[in-house]
Amino acid sequence: MYKNLKHLLFFVFLISPLISIAQTQSSFIGSLDNPNDWVDGVFRKLSKREKIAQLFMVRAHTDKGKAFEDSIAKLIRKERIGGLVFFQGGPARQAVLTNRYQSVSKVPLLISMDAEWGLGMRLDSTISYPYQLTLGAIQDNKLIYEMGKQVAMDFKRIGMQVNFAPVADINNNPKNPVIGIRSFGDNKYNVAAKVTAYMKGLQENNVLVSVKHFPGHGDTDVDSHHDLPQLPFTRERLDSLELYPFRELIKEGASGIMVAHMNIPILDNTPNLPSTLSRPIVTGLLKEDLGFKGIIFSDAMEMKGVAKFFPEGESDVLGLIAGLDVIELSGNSKRAVKLVRQAIKSKQLSWERINASVRKVLMAKYWSGLSNKQFVNPENIIADLNRPEARQLNQQLADAAVTILNSDAQIRNLDLSKKTALVSMGAPGLTTFQNIIKPLLPNSLLFLLPKDASDSDVNNVRAELKAYDQIIVSIHDTRRRPGAVLDYNAGLKTLIADIAKMNSMFTLFANPYAITGLPGIEKAKTLIVNYQNSDEAQRAAVKVITGEMKASGKLPVAVSPGFKNGAGVTQE
Repeated sequence: MYKNLKHLLFFVFLISPLISIAQTQSSFIGSLDNPNDWVDGVFRKLSKREKIAQLFMVRAHTDKGKAFEDSIAKLIRKERIGGLVFFQGGPARQAVLTNRYQSVSKVPLLISMDAEWGLGMRLDSTISYPYQLTLGAIQDNKLIYEMGKQVAMDFKRIGMQVNFAPVADINNNPKNPVIGIRSFGDNKYNVAAKVTAYMKGLQENNVLVSVKHFPGHGDTDVDSHHDLPQLPFTRERLDSLELYPFRELIKEGASGIMVAHMNIPILDNTPNLPSTLSRPIVTGLLKEDLGFKGIIFSDAMEMKGVAKFFPEGESDVLGLIAGLDVIELSGNSKRAVKLVRQAIKSKQLSWERINASVRKVLMAKYWSGLSNKQFVNPENIIADLNRPEARQLNQQLADAAVTILNSDAQIRNLDLSKKTALVSMGAPGLTTFQNIIKPLLPNSLLFLLPKDASDSDVNNVRAELKAYDQIIVSIHDTRRRPGAVLDYNAGLKTLIADIAKMNSMFTLFANPYAITGLPGIEKAKTLIVNYQNSDEAQRAAVKVITGEMKASGKLPVAVSPGFKNGAGVTQE
């Protein structure tokens, strides 16, 4: 019935990887110096071209149709690349496709994803945990470790081994267009502690990390997806701020670090040279000065931050010369392998250098359990990825992040029987927050104002609110990734300032930096920051308002002179 054992194994699905006791006894970094028969055996069987190909990870999707999926399968068979980076799609489809791709690969593929806030960052029907900025408000880092553990369970369930996370950037530039909510905040100590907790939750459950974006992308005003940012800082500044979290994470055994595309003149004054391609930065700073021994990943080589100045694949070779171990999303992996072989012939690169990275990649595959070729069971995968304990933790994280600014006296004295106006701003319809709180306030009326509300609607609401004893305003940013500035019209922002002068309570389901663009909101008797517009955040806010739960969150960033990092009322 089956042509060979490989085809038989394709139908033997394993819900979770079989990892030997020996593999779980040491960290990945600790395993690098150990002899390994599996690594040696695979290494000896690889041709020179196949060794180079092990250092490349290519893009994979489950939402681009059969032709795209077939093209990736063909690439895996012909080019023998080392791994995949999955992007948008669905979990069941990805499970089936992972099985197909692993079955046609000569060496097990190292499979990865950008899942900073869990699989929901990329896949439908899966859990989105809070953004890292939301987590930055939490005072109990054990919760963040538990999140890392749950994300690791999801990765193993779906057949992945590397999470391109956590983000270790210190977001001390509110205008940063690419980091923002992806950072734990603007305090280096808080960032380092929380990245460590998330990282350990992943690694102690056998998922590799790629901490990013070395040497620090937090203080930029350019998105490296679109152009090359520059860090014009002194070495003293970099050492004391940007590099601090990475230095601490290396001490804690980080298995992988991703290098960003940034030009940093104080470290390498070559014009328009991204840090990914700089030997003084990758080898000199990261490997030699900081002593990092793990896998060094490039950021995506298709990004304009590198492709703008190195459009013909030269970046792949320069990255390896600089000291990278893995090239993520080369513009053309077949061309890249050819260029690397040419660089070796011209003595720009050595086989010793390539072989060291190949062995590191193979050890990552062994440590992740890929020495036993894994196949994923697609049955019940959505239920498994939405297990009750994971959903419960997601709510706990939202609860722990709620931050009260100004005084909480209004909450303590909230009279649920008073005539109350419930004003929702920015959402297209009824929200979870309103649906939960309205039944608790029998003498209340709902007001809905979209972000582009007309002047007449805004004025009508302003007039009607004068008849209410208390006003509870919910401010929603419904964008997929909430920006530092709310996309509300001017009339709505003026109304916010006017309501703040009344007997009002505001709940912000948006990026905390949005407070800066809402002058007057600081005058509200109570301002509750929930950081994002998730259902969990909205449920958490209701718990605090009704006294079911005490708020304990602290601002992880400074948003105004009056609301600095660490601000927040701790309820007794």
